[in-house]
Amino acid sequence: MRELLDKIEARQRLVRETAERLREQITELTGQLAAAERTLERLETTCETVLELATEDGTPPPEPLPPGYREILALFEQNGDGLRAREVCRTLGTGTEPRHTEGMRAKLKRLVNRGILTESEPGLFTLTPSAPTTPETDSN
Repeated sequence: MRELLDKIEARQRLVRETAERLREQITELTGQLAAAERTLERLETTCETVLELATEDGTPPPEPLPPGYREILALFEQNGDGLRAREVCRTLGTGTEPRHTEGMRAKLKRLVNRGILTESEPGLFTLTPSAPTTPETDSN
């Protein structure tokens, strides 16, 4: 019987220690979450202010890019020689089947229409030299 009680006490100590570690982790994560929320709030305020100032100056605010475009633009920032849709798909790991490359080609064409990318030759896309590559109003 004493052996069983010793096992229970050992288990209780272990569970108490685990609970204390978890409480400490929760406290740390709560602090990190609060800091991230404050940063997000400041960024949202900054974005709103920039848009207001642009509107006051008569500059039309840039349209936000749909999610996923930031990765594409970062890839073009790293590669100055230009990329094809299949290369973008391969690098981003989205697959290189025709449906993937055609979808990517459509995204790249949208970026050309916005003046962010240039299609220097059919199917070869590069950053437009004077285009901002990270729009401030990205919805991501």
